[in-house]
Amino acid sequence: MKLGVREMVLASQFAALTAAGAFIKVPLPYVPFTMQFLFVLFAGLLLGGRLAFLSQVIYLTLGLIGLPIFTAGGGPAYVLQPTFGYLIGFAAGAYVIGTVANRMRHRGLPGYLLASFSGLVVVYALGVLHLYIILNYVVHLPITLTRAVWFGAVICSPGDVFLAVVASLTASKVYRVLGKLNPVNRGVN
Repeated sequence: MKLGVREMVLASQFAALTAAGAFIKVPLPYVPFTMQFLFVLFAGLLLGGRLAFLSQVIYLTLGLIGLPIFTAGGGPAYVLQPTFGYLIGFAAGAYVIGTVANRMRHRGLPGYLLASFSGLVVVYALGVLHLYIILNYVVHLPITLTRAVWFGAVICSPGDVFLAVVASLTASKVYRVLGKLNPVNRGVN
């Protein structure tokens, strides 16, 4: 993928916003509620699949090389944290959100909501799976899949659904304004 300066700056900005979102958190058992998903949503809805994915890969790379930008620090050992699956989910979810949004943009707000909820499902699926595996087989804290789903998805879902609605409403308006300002620049992807 060949990127111009504009695309590199946009991807980097959303990586930085996701990092900042890690520090706005509500502590919950096993998985804290953070604002990271809001910025993943905006990345996907505004940048398109490839750039949104790149923004999250940049975020992951910076955290894994040791910058303390994840919720509980950073470094390569962070892959053994129960919440690391959500970070992988952010990258996959951003791609899904961006891809679905680009295909459904003509449907307006319903298309944005579908994109947002599709990405949320991806984030939860990868996050809960990793949470279950790490707690059971690395930390040796037995947890049923039902409890992993409860703590890893159900408890956070009201907040994440709210964020998805807010991001969808905002992105649909922003995209409309940007499209009017520069009609050639539709769907950066």
